[in-house]
Amino acid sequence: MSAPAWERSLEVHTAAQTHALAAALGAVLETGDLLVLTGELGAGKTTFTQGLGEGLGVRAGIISPTFVLVRIHPNLPGGPRPGGPDLVHVDAYRLESAAEIDDIDLENTMDSSVTVVEWGRGRVEHLSDSRLEVELHRTRGGAASAETPEAPAEIGASPVLDFDTDDDDEPRTVVIRGFGPRWAEAPTLPGAEPLSGTMPGAGPLPGTTPQTPERNP
Repeated sequence: MSAPAWERSLEVHTAAQTHALAAALGAVLETGDLLVLTGELGAGKTTFTQGLGEGLGVRAGIISPTFVLVRIHPNLPGGPRPGGPDLVHVDAYRLESAAEIDDIDLENTMDSSVTVVEWGRGRVEHLSDSRLEVELHRTRGGAASAETPEAPAEIGASPVLDFDTDDDDEPRTVVIRGFGPRWAEAPTLPGAEPLSGTMPGAGPLPGTTPQTPERNP
């Protein structure tokens, strides 16, 4: 497996910071982009995807696709990015191979969308020669629940989902890696240094430290 072109690690303290980070990233995503999203129960995968949706300007109401595998969130003509890509949100936890990914025909939607696949590592890399991998890690309980899919959030709940009330201020570490020619360099996010510093509207992110890219020996 190829090494990433770059890696960034950031610490977020609240659901709002996770949401704002993802919204800033979503604003620079383009049609055909592929994101592989990984994180244990309560790590904030749905919150992160909701932020991406806001940055992309798609229809609100993003919830976990755990029991339907795929949800498509269309671009809003009256939103911040009219004519931009739709968001295709996939949960691959119950899919065991790349062949099962092929059965849901993501190739047919990638030309008009940004595709986010939870639990997609080892299953979706063949879909594109470039991808972003995003890992979300809790500071507590991660090892015990790393293989457990999060339950789908309830429709009509708060716009920021997936964080237990008692865990709103629990720090999370977000690790982002870029692969392939599309992500040869880390993106410059609006109002921030490349995936570091202060996220727009979220306040400072303590502990944000760029990492040295990993290389194969």
